[in-house]
Amino acid sequence: MKSQITLKGKPKRLAVLDYGLFEVHAGPRTIGICGFVIETDADEVVLIDTGFPAKYADNANAATAEDDLGSFGRVLSVTHTNLPAAQLAKLDLTKRDVTLMIQSHTHIDHIGDMAGFPGIPILIAAAERALPRPLYWSGKQPMAWPRAQYHLIDQDCTIGPNFEVLLCPGHAPGQLAFMVRLPQTGWVLLTSDAISRASEVEEKFVGSWDVAQAIHHGDRLLKLAAERDALIIYGHSPEQWPDLRKAPLFFA
Repeated sequence: MKSQITLKGKPKRLAVLDYGLFEVHAGPRTIGICGFVIETDADEVVLIDTGFPAKYADNANAATAEDDLGSFGRVLSVTHTNLPAAQLAKLDLTKRDVTLMIQSHTHIDHIGDMAGFPGIPILIAAAERALPRPLYWSGKQPMAWPRAQYHLIDQDCTIGPNFEVLLCPGHAPGQLAFMVRLPQTGWVLLTSDAISRASEVEEKFVGSWDVAQAIHHGDRLLKLAAERDALIIYGHSPEQWPDLRKAPLFFA
């Protein structure tokens, strides 16, 4: 059932969560796995993505073998400090403080703790939620959809003052990106995997689920960012990640 959620407050600050490090064989390149917390001036706490499943913090080698992830790359560092509860704690928050979860899409490094927030509504693209199971990785789909109140997105929309959700299929059928306006920083574009790194634009999004759509939405996101002079935080940028401000620090 499609529904619309509306935030009451404006974004007041944004934190980047560190869900660990991964090495992609292609390149090779080392990428950060990120999530985001956006707090509003109405005391709402929005969590975007939840990183790898906890089993990767328990035993990354065993988890990698179980999921056949080794064909793509290898985990460099995913510990219990990189799981959502520990990352939220850096911000003096707990899981119970989260008022809305957003899933940018349903690949393995974004949905690991999707079921770990019972009672919290989940905003997700309708195209992702229509899948029998979350995408996970390379045909393996061990996760079921958690029981939750789902708010489904089938077009660009504004879910609250200065908080836009942008539907950008290409990397995944229901890939989402986000544009938020902060009091001091101004507009911030969170591309998620709609543009994982700046070089992906020049590479023409090779390997995407739908290359043509990925190119189209990558171009429109960059145009929108230029029009608003937005800070761009890419989904998995080897160049940006090492120096990117992360929790417990905020963009305000």
